[in-house]
Amino acid sequence: MFNLLLAIIVSASIDSTTLMIGDQTDLHLQVTQEAQERVDWPVFGETLQDGIEIVDRTIVDTLRLNDGRVQLNQYLTLTSFKDSLFSINEIAFASGEDTFRTDPLALNVIQPFEVDSSLAITDIKDIEKAPIWWWGIFRWVLLAIGLLLLAAGLWYLWQWYQKNRKPEEEEVNPELLRPADEVALEKLDAIKEAKIWRDGKVKEYQTDLTDVVREYIGRRFDVQSTEKTSDETLRELKPILLNASLNGANGDASLNDGKALYEKLRKMLQLADLVKFAKWHTTPDENERALTTAYEFVNETKDVINDENGDATKVA
Repeated sequence: MFNLLLAIIVSASIDSTTLMIGDQTDLHLQVTQEAQERVDWPVFGETLQDGIEIVDRTIVDTLRLNDGRVQLNQYLTLTSFKDSLFSINEIAFASGEDTFRTDPLALNVIQPFEVDSSLAITDIKDIEKAPIWWWGIFRWVLLAIGLLLLAAGLWYLWQWYQKNRKPEEEEVNPELLRPADEVALEKLDAIKEAKIWRDGKVKEYQTDLTDVVREYIGRRFDVQSTEKTSDETLRELKPILLNASLNGANGDASLNDGKALYEKLRKMLQLADLVKFAKWHTTPDENERALTTAYEFVNETKDVINDENGDATKVA
């Protein structure tokens, strides 16, 4: 329909006027108007009218023409499941107080086969069993086997690499290349020189002192004292000291059975534990005596090693 004043043209066309039941066709709606005009587009539900369903629709597309006007387009996809000749009603478009309508259309929906209503309702076709997709199954089996072979190959390659790779050279602590007693005595000299307990750093002093003794015990007697409590260290060290032939004050063999040295070490470690864990306040004499015990322990055991039976003997 064309209105000369408003210059609005609406039209409707259908791609196919004859359909088999269930087939689809497109209904094309078009509006040509001036750019400044406003036209209200009709709103459609799930059906165009009784017996004709809308299965899909496009958005309203705008096309600007060469003469300055615009053209609006929309496509509705229609279908029907009713054997009938339909007359598609006029479709109305509103602009202000004016209404513009498309021309009516015809749609013929045909039933392609005869239906005997006297027969019972049955399936159109028997249920068929889907064939086995042997190639698909075989392909997945090949893929699984390939992945397993790849995983096995990577595992064997890793095992070979671990077996044949050159061991990395570990950096050796320079202190481990020197005698244990030499390192311990050097550290004790540094502690003696600093005397940090005089500045109130008693806990640090006792900690440094026992750390030196524990490291020395670990290297000399293979008792991992730094990873053990004082009681555990003394329990492992006691049979070694009681069976040892210790060095005397002058470096000569002494008849001391090591019991006295063990008791001094026990008191030194217990005092350090009291300071570190019980906030014990030591006297200057106790601090000096602890250092003296550390010196004495290193000097009297520096030539003592363990034999295969776990007994300690003096090295000549």
